[in-house]
Amino acid sequence: MRDVEKHPWINGKLTLRADVVARVDEEARAAYARDEESCGLLVGPGEEPLVVDEIVPMENRANKLHRLDPETYPRTGRMYFDIDPLKFERAVRDRSAAGRPVKVLYHSHLDAGAYFSETDAAATTMGGDEPTYDLAYLVTSVREGTVDDRKLFIWDPEKRTFVEGELFIA
Repeated sequence: MRDVEKHPWINGKLTLRADVVARVDEEARAAYARDEESCGLLVGPGEEPLVVDEIVPMENRANKLHRLDPETYPRTGRMYFDIDPLKFERAVRDRSAAGRPVKVLYHSHLDAGAYFSETDAAATTMGGDEPTYDLAYLVTSVREGTVDDRKLFIWDPEKRTFVEGELFIA
């Protein structure tokens, strides 16, 4: 699916509006207080492919799934996030059709730093050889309730792994 011409944000060099970053941080701190990772989508105008100006928070279903069936879902929302795949797909499809594509999937890490984990990579590739969607990935680190770092990650097709991408805040 990788289409750099159609989805240039997958190469990084994204500019996030400062108010969007403030909302991402707010979501991360609120999720930390609930003892779970925050997660959601970052959207921007199609005519400005490297600009992100909107946040769409999504529910992290991990704690709910764990409570319903701890044997099948042994990890809690503190360790990973789980977004309803139908809601995710609908948001990607509808936003793209409206000329405001989803450019970034964001989530937070609790007391663990801003890095792209093996779990993150497995979720974005859905068991395949590369990401399922043409997105960049923002990870926000929250330690003791305070945001202390954030990093943008992109897929490097030559290295066949996720690497840190450039991120600008305006």
